[in-house]
Amino acid sequence: MRSDKPQATQSVAFEHPIPAHMMAIDGTWRRSCVVKIVSDLGATVVVEESIQGLALNEFFLLLSSTGLA
Repeated sequence: MRSDKPQATQSVAFEHPIPAHMMAIDGTWRRSCVVKIVSDLGATVVVEESIQGLALNEFFLLLSSTGLA
């Protein structure tokens, strides 16, 4: 049975943001960032450098401790 009632969104806010990297799908750019909040619908990511001019419709979020994919 399908319910049309909106689902409650679960989220986690990190006391200490998680260090990560954003990287283009084709590997042409990479930026340092931190993950502050993660939810069922998305995440809040704070980028430390300029993202002006970058194609941000798709990217990898690298959570590796070494920063490598």
